[in-house]
Amino acid sequence: MKKLKIQNDLNLFNNMNLVLSCLSLLLLLSSTKSEAQTSIPPSLIFKNGEAQPVPEFNNPSEWIKEEVWVETTFDSDYDGKPDRMHVFITRPYQTDSGNLKLPVIYTSSPYYGLKIWPMLGLTGKNMNWDVRQELGDTPKPHKHSHFNTRTKRPFIANETDNTWVRRGYITVYSSSPGTGLSDGAPTIGGENESLAPKAVIDWLCGRAKAYKTRKGSEEVKAFWSSGKVGMTGTSYDGTLCLAAATTGVQGLEAIIPVAPVSSFYHYYRSNGLVRSPGGYLGEDVDVLYDFINTGDKSKRKLINRLVRDSILVKNEDRITGDYNDFWSSRDYLRRIDTMKAAMLMAYAFNDWNVMTDQSIRFYQAAKEKGLPVQLYMHQGAHGGNPPLSMANRWFTRYLHGIENGVEKDPPVRIVREREWVSTPYLAYPNPDAANVNLYLLPEANNQGTLDFSTEHGISLDTLEDDFRVKGKNMPEKENSAYRLLYTTPILKQDLHLSGTAQVRIRLSSSKPAANLSVWLVSLPWEDEKGSRIYDNLITRAWADPQNHLSINQGEPLVPGKFYDVTFNLMPDDQVIRKGQRIGLMIFSSDNEFTLRPEPGTQLIIDLSGCQLTLPLVGGAEAYRHAISSTKKPVQED
Repeated sequence: MKKLKIQNDLNLFNNMNLVLSCLSLLLLLSSTKSEAQTSIPPSLIFKNGEAQPVPEFNNPSEWIKEEVWVETTFDSDYDGKPDRMHVFITRPYQTDSGNLKLPVIYTSSPYYGLKIWPMLGLTGKNMNWDVRQELGDTPKPHKHSHFNTRTKRPFIANETDNTWVRRGYITVYSSSPGTGLSDGAPTIGGENESLAPKAVIDWLCGRAKAYKTRKGSEEVKAFWSSGKVGMTGTSYDGTLCLAAATTGVQGLEAIIPVAPVSSFYHYYRSNGLVRSPGGYLGEDVDVLYDFINTGDKSKRKLINRLVRDSILVKNEDRITGDYNDFWSSRDYLRRIDTMKAAMLMAYAFNDWNVMTDQSIRFYQAAKEKGLPVQLYMHQGAHGGNPPLSMANRWFTRYLHGIENGVEKDPPVRIVREREWVSTPYLAYPNPDAANVNLYLLPEANNQGTLDFSTEHGISLDTLEDDFRVKGKNMPEKENSAYRLLYTTPILKQDLHLSGTAQVRIRLSSSKPAANLSVWLVSLPWEDEKGSRIYDNLITRAWADPQNHLSINQGEPLVPGKFYDVTFNLMPDDQVIRKGQRIGLMIFSSDNEFTLRPEPGTQLIIDLSGCQLTLPLVGGAEAYRHAISSTKKPVQED
């Protein structure tokens, strides 16, 4: 029995050894498999020139989300230390091994510190300047508002992460100086707002430092970055794309700005005139500063005094509206020679907040410089991203380096009226567009016609300023005293306008200063439910007659003396349908955009010195066919 027990114990021991050996082998295999999984990064997927979702990146719960503070080269909050920018990051967990480096899609914004969605706008009581004032007078003081800081991830993060992280990118978000948890001061287009995103890109490319905490010394490396960075964003976020790109920073390969401000002067002024952005009457540089100033509360009093009051309010000049060094320093076109990034720009023809001239002036300069550029334009309002496929091809080419032929894609895409698909073009403006000059002929009720002929002699029409009459009500006959309206014959065929219209107006004023507003309209006016802005309003512009020689310096108008004022309307691309008439409407104060002086200023318009120039596809021949009964074969765009 004892011998049998020893044998059984020996068998049990051997069996236990076998089990342990098997367990060890399983653990070894498991460990080897785990190491293999982490050492061999997932393969990126590209199809039809676009990055596709990678199965291994499709679980958001596995994404690594972290925050760092990137050190900059400036001290804009005057505390004696370099400002640090607060940065959020989202990346696939597979990048933690150090064996997988991915390109970055980066957005910088002044809005991440706001507790309200920024698109709600500047709606605080008494926050904006009071526009009820006489032209040339010192404006009344206004209240300065403050907002509490939001510390959560950006509003847009979930949507942006879901779009791009799945496709093999890392997403990065930073708060601009003096906003959210970033150090510094907002300067509304000042140099620090360009150097801040540059510092973040430098860190992503291994040339700058970042830290785990705002004031700490534990450094963090962007070991997961491939060193290829793209930027995108809408409105102010799109502006910061231009700000970063015009520093010439290495590693910023491509940008997709949507409705960006390329010049803060053109955002808040128009041809020497103090003019608000659409929807935000009375907003100005210092008001926007207050709105985004969500940084360190303990430093606000100091930077308010040194930045807002001593720089912004002092130099924005709401009295004359003239262009000066302050505005010049906030024009990114001045630095475009340093830009290297490929640019896909998107904007809307009916954006009366950040208007179309902002994008077109920058696009044309980038194109002349020889940079890769594309345009996506639509008929909507503020914002509106390019189609995902278009953006995907852009980033795939310039960040992943996939030769997908994007350079041969149509350089311009325009969404036509009442359509959802874009029409490709070789350029903007349409290469077949040519300028057509039309002249103003008087009739009754401050109305008249637009005509080819200039042989009409001197004829004077008079209008009276009254800001209480809204622009959309100006075409009505009962308001004829407050505007002049000159129209084409009824169009017998569609007419395609593409480019920048221009007006020359010869006028005299009963006062030393006056507002001047012009609208190009499509009549009859259809102010019905379901009608869209482009059904009535083609484009518009504003000017200060005091700046008839230069936007740099105006001069008081001599009552009774005539001046020639020439200026561009906002660029547009639109088909005016047959059955409509094109009208040029001239008036003084624009209820929604300009200052509102006491009604009564009279403008006398000398029609012999006035001209409307329209960029029409097919030029004068197309215009003649459109206003006649002669049919012309429709040209393919």
